[in-house]
Amino acid sequence: MGMSLGMKWGHRLGLVAMLLLASPLGAAGFQARDAVPAPALVARDLAGVERTLADYRGKVVLLNFWATWCPPCRREMPSMERLRVKMQGRPLEILALDSAEPVEDVKAFLAIMKLGFPILLDPDGVITKNWKVFGLPTSFLIDAQGRIRYSLSGPVEWDEGEALQIVESLLAELPATHDKAGKAPNP
Repeated sequence: MGMSLGMKWGHRLGLVAMLLLASPLGAAGFQARDAVPAPALVARDLAGVERTLADYRGKVVLLNFWATWCPPCRREMPSMERLRVKMQGRPLEILALDSAEPVEDVKAFLAIMKLGFPILLDPDGVITKNWKVFGLPTSFLIDAQGRIRYSLSGPVEWDEGEALQIVESLLAELPATHDKAGKAPNP
């Protein structure tokens, strides 16, 4: 005797739930990585200045792939800005790479949402493909040596909970050359 359509969907949903619960992901969905070197990244910012990931060596980098049409991306942007403000003076750089959109769309969005971190452009989506990003938002936490340490598919509140703990743990790995306010220690 076969399963009804409702039973088949229930069975499939149960399998998906089991897979999600059995996966090695953290509460917010962070996936620890094997500290592999990050792929090359060369992109222009809104001013047309070319930026590379190597420009930020020695700092922890939050690299976020996003788009203006993506509601979860838009929702997490304010928390990234709050994280930037909270971490001011510390060796953390936040980079938001807009994926496959015209620059006019990005500028229109930024006229509404004021952000203090660099916005990079990937107008043809080549960088997004090279980084094997299949959904937005997708974020990578890169250590000071340029290695991917964590990845996350989906939005998160960056300035609290597990996200903040992971950022703090990566910053704690750096030599103690600055305190939390960004001031060098007294000799």
